[in-house]
Amino acid sequence: MNGYTMVVLVKQVPDTKNITGQAMKEDGTVNRSALPAVFNPEDLNALEMALQIKEKHGGSVSVITMGPPSATAVLRDALYRGADHVYLLSDRKFAGSDTLATSFALKQAILTKIPGFDIVFCGRQAIDGDTAQVGPQTAEKLGVAQLTCVEAIEEIVEQTIKVKRLIDNGSEIVEADLPVLITATNTANDPRPFLAKRLLKYRKAACEFELPALLPKYPAFTSSEELRDFLISRGLFIEMWSTADIKADPAQVGFAGSPTMVKKIESITLTGKGFKKIEPTDAGIKGFVAELIEDHSW
Repeated sequence: MNGYTMVVLVKQVPDTKNITGQAMKEDGTVNRSALPAVFNPEDLNALEMALQIKEKHGGSVSVITMGPPSATAVLRDALYRGADHVYLLSDRKFAGSDTLATSFALKQAILTKIPGFDIVFCGRQAIDGDTAQVGPQTAEKLGVAQLTCVEAIEEIVEQTIKVKRLIDNGSEIVEADLPVLITATNTANDPRPFLAKRLLKYRKAACEFELPALLPKYPAFTSSEELRDFLISRGLFIEMWSTADIKADPAQVGFAGSPTMVKKIESITLTGKGFKKIEPTDAGIKGFVAELIEDHSW
């Protein structure tokens, strides 16, 4: 066979290392504009896994992200690292999607636009929700086997794949027929950095809504239509799909298709109630141990 058709599902997430008091909205959704955005870490491991298979066995790697227009940033990142095609799944009707609605939209995008896939990759979980549900739910909706918590591809022979997956007390080797969906762990590999040659080429990649702002940089073109045709001819145009494009029922995406509801949000502030200084001496340590024994605190 001439390689494998692979799809990688990635997500632009808020940088949870920089949480502020404005991180959540009143409706229980993440206030993404209040936090810097990053490429979800384990999705990078998933992308690297797909790229390694492509290098060894041939094929193509298509990357899909569902999110706001700003999510084109992670798509360009994917191109810099070696992805062949990238697609933005964006529509106001997707807003407020929980994992059930998100997995439905991703399933529709894959079946509508890349129906002949062999392997779908995604990170084990996203750092903003930490549910680890989207991958398995997407596999269920696609009707394919799911191999979760994978840290190594052991072997691919024709239409059979063998992987090592993490379990509670170690690891196990499992085998499945293609097509499959794989979720990658952060121990799977070391994601490659941007490739300089690809960075120079794909930094100009753009989506439809970005064209008007780009026009001044291309004086040879007088309209967004002309610029779009030019970018398409150079493989630099990022397709954006709406609910209509992927034939998704609006009732099954966004708030309408999300049974998960946030009942209450609490902002917790940790404050100290005082402290006791223990002198770094034998006497100080002995006294501290004596207090612990007396209080049964240890």
